[in-house]
Amino acid sequence: MNRTGLTIALALALVVGLLFGIYPELDLKLAALFYDATTKSFPLKLNTVAAIARDGAMWIAWGLALPAIVALIIKLVRPDKPLLISGRAIVFLLVTLILSAGVLTNLTFKSYWGRPRPVVVSQFNGSEQFVPWWDPRGSCGRNCSFFSGEGATAFWTFAPAALTPPAWRPLAYIGATLFGVTTSVLRMAFGGHFFTDVAAAGLVTFLVVWLAFGYIYRWRPTRLSDERIDAALTRLAWPSYRLVQRWCGRDVGSEPSTSTPGRTGAPA
Repeated sequence: MNRTGLTIALALALVVGLLFGIYPELDLKLAALFYDATTKSFPLKLNTVAAIARDGAMWIAWGLALPAIVALIIKLVRPDKPLLISGRAIVFLLVTLILSAGVLTNLTFKSYWGRPRPVVVSQFNGSEQFVPWWDPRGSCGRNCSFFSGEGATAFWTFAPAALTPPAWRPLAYIGATLFGVTTSVLRMAFGGHFFTDVAAAGLVTFLVVWLAFGYIYRWRPTRLSDERIDAALTRLAWPSYRLVQRWCGRDVGSEPSTSTPGRTGAPA
């Protein structure tokens, strides 16, 4: 999550955005690679192995987020206990996943950017008109093509990769990139997305992860500490925990005093 990575991502965004903005037919040509004109369909979407691979990719991504989800739930249920894993890791993983694969995709772009999916445009035996990536005025009403939610979820694996030990981090980034690309190619092969849909998913997700990593771990004015996050979650969950304990005939008293240690730096 250094400046070199950000520079590469922004350069790719500029090149892809301009190239496919000026020549939008490139999206159709790439989608046509997966289209069978004889059967007038995207045959891979009926392939059982490919479908299992698609579902498996989402299970892998959510599996990487599961420890953070479980640790957060346990802390909210038992605020008297310390967090099972790093508080910063919990915030970093869950915030980036929610933003990239939820808010920015399904709640924002896919709901208001009316680009039809390849499988429904007239060039591939559909009834709707193709529109380039930059045009939100397409005929799709909901769950539209731009940009890919599953692609964003797959590329979100940049976040857990950023938390691996330094010696393993380059390999982790390569693995996350290959995972995101493979999942994205499957989405294209099923006729679910154009190239620019999955490219935008990868670039937007990388930017979200890069900014969140800097905010939480690197930048001195904003970076957090595990202890502060633990204390904040304790304060948040303590009233309900105390109420439940009272119903059970126990009074756990007021929130335990917690110190607020200084902020800590980025992972080594």
